[in-house]
Amino acid sequence: MSRFLDTRRHLELFDPHTFNDKVTVIGAGATGSWLVLQLANLGITDITVYDFDIVEEHNVPNQLYGIKHVGMPKVEALREIIKEYTGTEIKIKNEKFTSGRLSGYVFLMVDSMAGRKEIYENAVKMKRSVKLLVEPRMGLDVGRVYNVDPMDVKQLEKYEECFYTDEEAEVSACGTSMTVITTAMAVASWCARQLINHHAREELDNEILIDFKYNNIIATKW
Repeated sequence: MSRFLDTRRHLELFDPHTFNDKVTVIGAGATGSWLVLQLANLGITDITVYDFDIVEEHNVPNQLYGIKHVGMPKVEALREIIKEYTGTEIKIKNEKFTSGRLSGYVFLMVDSMAGRKEIYENAVKMKRSVKLLVEPRMGLDVGRVYNVDPMDVKQLEKYEECFYTDEEAEVSACGTSMTVITTAMAVASWCARQLINHHAREELDNEILIDFKYNNIIATKW
């Protein structure tokens, strides 16, 4: 835990002194950037973030970055922000992750569905070292969060049924992914809570659908 961070107010919910797992966040965009801030504020220090993009102007309205970060690699900007806000020095990889050894908690937050499927197949599926895969998806008004035990065959089968093509993703009239900061931050919060609940040995729902427009939540166990 960072020596600069006073976590006393949430110790009854999550005590970082009892958390010894590695956390990997793959993708530092709309959900990933906000998630890393929340994890660091919880007192988690062993966080590795992968992303190979730079901060662009259109990222600022819905991601953690500011105008001053435009042109910087996202992971470098994120490391700077997290250090300033929490005192924690996250580990960064300014590269694309497609395969490699992962362990602990894995948050899969890359832009494309094809990329998510590739990482899942190569580095998560049936990997005993991974405790939990958390994978969010979102549009303007809705979010989904998937929780998957990489060693549970039934969960893997159900999760694989939830893959779709990138052509089916929700896009705006100009052909770009639809994102708004309120949904991005909320979905990131749901993702962080999955780690909290799992660490507390709570039974997780495997698919959580959140409709922010009509305030509906549907949670399903597989």
